[in-house]
Amino acid sequence: MTAASPPAPALPTDWRDFFALTKPRVMSLVIFTGLCGLLAAPVPVNPVLGFTAILCIAVGAGGSAALNMWWEADLDAQMKRTAGRPLPAGRMPRESARDFGLVLSFFSVLMMAVGVGYLAAAVLAFSIFYYAVIYTMWLKPRTPQNIVIGGGAGAFPPMIGWVAATGEITLMPILLFAIIFFWTPPHFWALALFVETDYAKAGIPMMPVVAGRHSTRRQILVYAVLLLPLAMLPFWIAGAGVVYGASALVLSAIFLVLALRVAVFRQGVGETDMGPEKRLFAFSVFYLFALFAALVADRWIMG
Repeated sequence: MTAASPPAPALPTDWRDFFALTKPRVMSLVIFTGLCGLLAAPVPVNPVLGFTAILCIAVGAGGSAALNMWWEADLDAQMKRTAGRPLPAGRMPRESARDFGLVLSFFSVLMMAVGVGYLAAAVLAFSIFYYAVIYTMWLKPRTPQNIVIGGGAGAFPPMIGWVAATGEITLMPILLFAIIFFWTPPHFWALALFVETDYAKAGIPMMPVVAGRHSTRRQILVYAVLLLPLAMLPFWIAGAGVVYGASALVLSAIFLVLALRVAVFRQGVGETDMGPEKRLFAFSVFYLFALFAALVADRWIMG
C-alpha cells in the first residue's frame, strides 16, 4: 500500500457510502451460496439459527470488502471501473473504511460463535482473513496467480452455511468449496480481459497483463474443462440427486462451450471485439446461481 492518500472529502459521507464499501453485488452471490449450503445440508435447520448464520456471513463479507477497499483506495483511484467508489472519490476518510471493516468483521465472527457454533465462526474468521490479508494485501499485488489462489476467499460461504447447519466439515461442503474455487479463475479472467487496461494502468499483475490474452484464454478453457467433472461430483458420490446432476451437466457444458469460443474461436476477431469474453462473464454469474439453486431444489424434491 502506498503512502499517498485520496483527496480530501468533497462531499459528506452518508449511509450509502458505507453500504457501497460492502460491495453489495458481490455480497449477493456470497449470501446466496451461503444460504444454499445451509439449505442443502442433510439436517433440518432452525429458522433463527439459519437467519443468524446467513446474517453473519453477509456481515463478514461486507467487513472484508470494506477492508479490501481501504487497502486498495490508491489503486481504485487509477482504474475507471473503481474510481467512483467512496474512498477514491473522496467521499470518506480512509480510516473510516478501515474501522468499519474491522467492526463488521469482529462482530460477525463473535455473533456466529455465540449464536451458531465455534466451528462455523472459525471458518468465517479464516475466510475474512483470507480475503482481506492473503488475497488483498499479499497475493493481488504480487502474482498473476492471485485469482487462482485467492479464489478460495469466495468459496467459503457454502461451506460456512453447511457447517452452521451440521456442525461438521464433510466431503460435500469441501466439494462445494472446490466448485467455486475452480469457477473463479475463468469467471474473473473473462472480466479481466475486457478491463485489462485498467489493471495495467494500476500495475496489478492480472493474468492478461502479465501472460497476455492468448495465454489467459487458454487457461480459461483449462479451468472450464476441469469444472465440468468437478461440478458433477456431488451427483456421482450420491451427495445430490438427478435434479442437481442434470442441471450441473447442462450448465457446465454451456460454460465449456462459451469458454471454447473465448479460447479457440478468436482467429480473425478483432481485439476490440470482447463479445465472447463478456458473454462468458455474464453466463458465469448465472451459472453459479443456477447450479446452487439446483442443489437446493434437488434436496427439497429428491429428499
